Amino acid sequence: MNAHGGDYHWLDVQRISEELLDLHPELDPVLISFPDLKALVVTLPGFREQDGHPCNERILEAIQQGWIDERDE
Repeated sequence: MNAHGGDYHWLDVQRISEELLDLHPELDPVLISFPDLKALVVTLPGFREQDGHPCNERILEAIQQGWIDERDE
């Protein structure tokens, strides 16, 4: 379980962005490499990878942009 309740997956980009901001406010998402971003996501409470929904560069780009947007609000 996490701050926002329930499990979530790679396609839950907005949720992942919110969790990253909540748990890592000290990090600048602009400076995080995709391998490091992926490593952060898989350790988030409540995150579960699903068969048939692998992570790819496009998803990581969307997560990174969502995290930037959340931070800048």
